[in-house]
Amino acid sequence: MASFSSYIFLIILFIISVGASKIKSIYLPGTYQSSLLVKKHDEKTKIPFKTHYFPQILDHFTFLPRSSKVFYQKYLINDQYWHKGGGPIFVYTGNEGNIEWFAVNTGFMIDIAPKFNALLVFIEHRFYGDSMPFGNNSYKSAKTLGYLNSQQALADYAVLIRSLKQNLSSDSSPVVVFGGSYGGMLAAWFRLKYPHIAIGAVASSAPILQFDKITPWSSFYDAVSQDFKDASLNCYKVIKGSWAELDALSTHDDGLIEVSKLFRTCKALHSVYSARDWLWEAFVYTAMVNYPTEANFMMPLPAYPVEEMCKIIDGLPKGASKLSKAFAAASLYYNYTQTEKCFNLEGGTDSHGLHGWDWQACTEMVMPMTCSNESMFPLSSFSYKEFTQDCKKQFGVKPRPHWITTEFGGYRIEQVLKRFGSNMIFSNGMQDPWSRGGVLKNISSSIVALITQKGAHHVDFRSETKNDPDWLIMQRKQEVAIIEKWLEEYYKDLKQN
Repeated sequence: MASFSSYIFLIILFIISVGASKIKSIYLPGTYQSSLLVKKHDEKTKIPFKTHYFPQILDHFTFLPRSSKVFYQKYLINDQYWHKGGGPIFVYTGNEGNIEWFAVNTGFMIDIAPKFNALLVFIEHRFYGDSMPFGNNSYKSAKTLGYLNSQQALADYAVLIRSLKQNLSSDSSPVVVFGGSYGGMLAAWFRLKYPHIAIGAVASSAPILQFDKITPWSSFYDAVSQDFKDASLNCYKVIKGSWAELDALSTHDDGLIEVSKLFRTCKALHSVYSARDWLWEAFVYTAMVNYPTEANFMMPLPAYPVEEMCKIIDGLPKGASKLSKAFAAASLYYNYTQTEKCFNLEGGTDSHGLHGWDWQACTEMVMPMTCSNESMFPLSSFSYKEFTQDCKKQFGVKPRPHWITTEFGGYRIEQVLKRFGSNMIFSNGMQDPWSRGGVLKNISSSIVALITQKGAHHVDFRSETKNDPDWLIMQRKQEVAIIEKWLEEYYKDLKQN
């Protein structure tokens, strides 16, 4: 979810207050804004899908001459197990990135396809990957980026699914949508907006309540900090104290030289904040992907990497500085494979096409976040005024902080969905800091929350392995049983009608 220039992040302007120092405005990486971080990391896993392109229209909601402009939206299909003419269709509602990356990391759908004789479809989100409405000029200005939003994306999915079913002569096939993180938000919203197209939604790690003032703004970073505190109180304290040591170095005449040496940088740093961002990202993303088995989602990491980081910190000599210990722990995230001789803290590549998220976060996906005293990160507060100024400077647009809750709801969600919603699974692992903005309680008999205390970011969507713990195996079995019930009810109704 790199340096300040890295467009993988939304760069949020916070007001930071550290100790007794005067309040100053600095940029803080908006770690919470993107579900992905990939730098020079390519997925080599072959995915069992065929690639197709759908002629999608630019604007579903107006009838202006330009609205009917066509672009080609990528989608992937696996029909290996499908019973044509009526078998279910499982659709992944693509996130902010290349669709192949999500297909590789959503093995759960592939694992259960044989049981359900399901057709698998992964649809790429507009303005990501190869689905560029204006080609290389898609990010040129607000005039082109204005067509990038969640409502247009949901309409894309609806139009594509209907067309696909017609072309496959499978109008009676029930559709279940799946999604993780932002994709999970889209899956949940798709079920609410298009119940006539999808009979159910499985939304994993979907923080649909991370908007407005529904969820405490400090909850994300408090959760990250709690993960490390649970692993080792000393580890938490070391990381919490490392920022002051880094700030102290920034005041030295040769501070950048010292930091560059300590962090084994490939090139001399231009800003000490690049080192801070590098540490920050490592701790946040490791907490997110604190999986119970080895994984290669964002970076290659061991099982329960938070615990492994804390073992590194706790195992170093007491005389070592807190900053050096924090660096050693963060190195696990960036160099678990021991292949990096030095680290590039500034610059980076957008290997999975995430650039569009900056725009979305500056328009509709406004998720205020702060760091409290309980956090292991520097104390911070959110300023909407400063945030707006930054977005205007970057894109010339003003954020709409209340639009998501206006369009999709969120406040009093239990009362609202209890009366009109159905067939939704919200799965969350409490190790995942995003879980605090998710649905954590059952809303009705058919809108259920599946919670695991040791789960991390959409861990249930990962491929099953022989080393999966019992709680993860049980969670997936629960999801399969619920989906099975949805389909049984659908086919029963279809037969009666």
